[in-house]
Order: sequence, then C-alpha cells, then structure tokens
Amino acid sequence: MRRVGLLILIFVVSMAVTDRSVKADNEIKVEGIFQGENLFIMNPFASSGVGFCIYEVQVNGKTSSDEINCSAFEIDFSAFHMKPGDPVNVVIKHKEGCTPKVLNANVLKPKTTFNTTQIKIDKAGNISWTTKDEIGSLPFIVEQFKWKKWITVAQVEGKGVPTPTNYTVKVNLHSGINKFRIKQTDYTKKPRYTPEVTVNNLQPDVTFQPGNNGKTTGSVTFSRSTDYEIYDFYGKRLAKGTGTMVNVSSFPKGTYFINYDSKSESFEKK
Repeated sequence: MRRVGLLILIFVVSMAVTDRSVKADNEIKVEGIFQGENLFIMNPFASSGVGFCIYEVQVNGKTSSDEINCSAFEIDFSAFHMKPGDPVNVVIKHKEGCTPKVLNANVLKPKTTFNTTQIKIDKAGNISWTTKDEIGSLPFIVEQFKWKKWITVAQVEGKGVPTPTNYTVKVNLHSGINKFRIKQTDYTKKPRYTPEVTVNNLQPDVTFQPGNNGKTTGSVTFSRSTDYEIYDFYGKRLAKGTGTMVNVSSFPKGTYFINYDSKSESFEKK
C-alpha cells in the first residue's frame, strides 16, 4: 500500500508540473511603462472553431474586465487607475492551437520625454545637467563636436522618473572651444537633445610627430594625452583611443589621416 501511495503521489506531482508548463506555453506577456495609450489585441477563433482564442487577460496581476469575446479588443488601462510612468505587466492567456497578436506593443516602450532645466560644464570637463518629466529609463548619450562631426564620448543611464534628476559625467577636453550636447533616443529613432554647452580650454594645442604630411616608420607621438583616430586612404578606421603614442609599425606603407585634439591632419608611413 505504501508503494502504491507513493506512485500515486509521484503521478499527481508530475501532472501538476506538466499542467504549469502547458499553461506557461499558452501565455503572451507584455511588459513596459504606461505612456497614456491602450493596447489593441487581435483575437482569432479557437482552433476548435468554437469561441475565441483568448480566455483571460491580466494587468499587473488583476483580471481585466474588458470584453474579450470578439475578434479584436482594447485593453483599457484607465480601469486600473494608471498614471504615465507606472510599470505595466500584461498576461494574455489563450487556448492551444491559436495565437493572439498584440498590435501596438511599442506604446509600452520608454519614450524620450525629458525636459532640461539646466546644463553646464566646468573647465575640468565635468558636464552636469538636470532633467524633469522623464517616463521610462533610457540612456543619455553625451556628444562632443570635433573633427567636423558629433562624436559619442560618454553614456549615462537615465533614471526615468518625472521628478527633477541630476546627472554628472567627466569628459576629455581638447584645446580651444569645446562644444557638447546630450541626446536621448527612443524606439521611434528620433532623438531629443539638450541645449548645447561650451567651454574654452586654455591649454596649448596638441602637436604630433612626424607632423602634418610628415613621414614615420614606427609610431605617432603627441605632445600630451589626446583622443585620436587614424584612417587609411579608403576611410577605414585602423586605430582609436586616448594617449600620447600610437604604434603604427604594422601599418602598410602609404598615406593615413589622423584626427587628434581638435585637428584633422595626415602622415605617411614609410
């Protein structure tokens, strides 16, 4: 009897595990941030031909009272008294042999909504800025204008809260006037920018050896530490970094273009 009872217990536990796995396979989960818009769902017929595919929708653990017995319906978040920025966790439970479709899941992705209340930079290269009205965490990308283009020089993860938030990051300055801006880009791929800030670095210009149009066999050296990029004649970048020297001994003979400090010049590898 004990052996029979043990077998029955194992069977019951096994069935319970199996039931949970099947149930998980028949769920669609959508997570994100409430941005003021509702979700729209396509709800096909069940594979049996009787009734519709979805039998329950949960929002943040609570069952939705929306009418789901139709081919398309809307999940109305206002019934859950949500505010923009609130986390959203939607679970759509459906029958086997059919698959519902969420038409606009992007509305729960973070959007770039911040407003800049202040931004400044000091002579040591510390950029600080304050934002408000953030909804959802997105990275802030710090860009510096040099070598006739905007270049990413730092990244800070946004807090994603509507209250005023302070950020600070250290950047490298080149000689002369430095110009910076900060951007944030969401799923629409359209960036939002802070105002630009500038600072005048009074350190002397950086120079390099062998000098503009000069020749070298082994290395390029700078008069002090600087950001640099080196490109070949076809525009392929071969080196990038920060320092006082670049070993170019392995480069084939030819002409190379070098960006450093705030300058764009060239040299020849012999």
